[in-house]
Amino acid sequence: MNDWINNKLLPPIMKFVNTKAITALKNGMLVSLPFIMVGSVFLLLSSFPLPAVANWMNATGLTPYWTQAYNASFGVLAIFAVVGIAYNWVKDDGFEPLPAGMTALVSFFLVMRPSTPVLNAAGKTVISATQAPTMLGGFIDRTWLGGQGMIAAIIIGLLTGWAYSWFLKHHITIKLPEQVPPAVSDSFVALIPAFVIVTGWLLVYILFDVTAHTTMTQWIYQVVQTPLQGMTDSFGGVVVIALLIPFFWFFGVHGAVIVGGIMDPILQANALQNAAIFKAHGVVTAANGGHIFIQSLLDQFGTVTGSGMTIGLVVFMAFFAKSAQMKSIGRLSFVPGLFNINEPVLFGVPVVMNPLLIVPFMAMPLISMGSTYLLIKVGFLPYLNGVYIPWTTPPIISGLLVGGWKMMIWQAFVLVLSFFVYLPFARKQDQMLLAQENAAEDSEAHTKEANAAATTEHATD
Repeated sequence: MNDWINNKLLPPIMKFVNTKAITALKNGMLVSLPFIMVGSVFLLLSSFPLPAVANWMNATGLTPYWTQAYNASFGVLAIFAVVGIAYNWVKDDGFEPLPAGMTALVSFFLVMRPSTPVLNAAGKTVISATQAPTMLGGFIDRTWLGGQGMIAAIIIGLLTGWAYSWFLKHHITIKLPEQVPPAVSDSFVALIPAFVIVTGWLLVYILFDVTAHTTMTQWIYQVVQTPLQGMTDSFGGVVVIALLIPFFWFFGVHGAVIVGGIMDPILQANALQNAAIFKAHGVVTAANGGHIFIQSLLDQFGTVTGSGMTIGLVVFMAFFAKSAQMKSIGRLSFVPGLFNINEPVLFGVPVVMNPLLIVPFMAMPLISMGSTYLLIKVGFLPYLNGVYIPWTTPPIISGLLVGGWKMMIWQAFVLVLSFFVYLPFARKQDQMLLAQENAAEDSEAHTKEANAAATTEHATD
């Protein structure tokens, strides 16, 4: 089975993960990471979980400023995605990437149209969407700049990056003499590709406007993104992802990177919608369209303390193991484990290619994520608020930030549970290693005795 997986199953998966499109998607989404974190801070401030502090900030007029910062960072994630994806595609092909990113941004704006009316302070419509282009010169609808426009942004970023690189590879550009400064020369190099690409997206806009009386962004959201989010935001989706990550890790392949490269955009889109609901209502529920399976569910209940949730194994090794190997690795891995780094455990024990430890390694994320999903579903736990925190944030603190005190207590309980899930398997692994170490010591002692006896006999002779 090991040979079949390594020779038949993993190669096509790795080939797909390392394709130019997935690489550009993965690296392009990373561009938005700092702004997601910054926006999450202001999201917490604008919807502060303590009523007394929230009321004080509302009374002093601070909350609208926090909301403004959130809207300009976390709230426009699709912009970062479309620019970053096209940028990284062209960069990987060895060309100047910034014009490609800007072309993708223009294209993303182009296929949208204003659909939200302008309201006055009383909430009454003063300018409709159809009047806005003539009366205000048009405006950008924020609805499609966040999670709802994410899949459209990904598609536009990938196609724009590919098309831009195609023009440059085939030298369909305007070339200026070498004496022209690079900044000017690069602008002219981008002129033909940008013009053709923007014209192409304009034709797409016209096609959707004339035939379907909608926009490409709205159509993708309704036909593609919403079903995808529904498929992943289910108990079945949780089970599949919870099992896939440790499954790949068992064979030494970074499961979180493989699965994340495909799933992160969808889970982040779910998180963005939860964040928007949290900002608007102060609480996320099923009634107002909240999602259960978002990025935080995976990060804080699937890979917290590392893939496989190995903190229970680390605690056993550090404080209860008898073999020198497990004891030393456990003590070295304890602090990194608190910051969600567990490669020393995976390769030092090892967990990788270890048929004994694969059982708790795959079971623990499934138990954690599955039970959390069901408890949120029945209303015992609150919906996650969509706040994004750095992946190195220690557990307990992370649970508090993404879901409040109930989620913090539940996360602590799950981490304690991980010790007992790993315990029988870790104890058996420890006994096996201890027996090997004792056998090695006995063999070494026997060798020393034999050498000593030989030396004494030689001296007597």
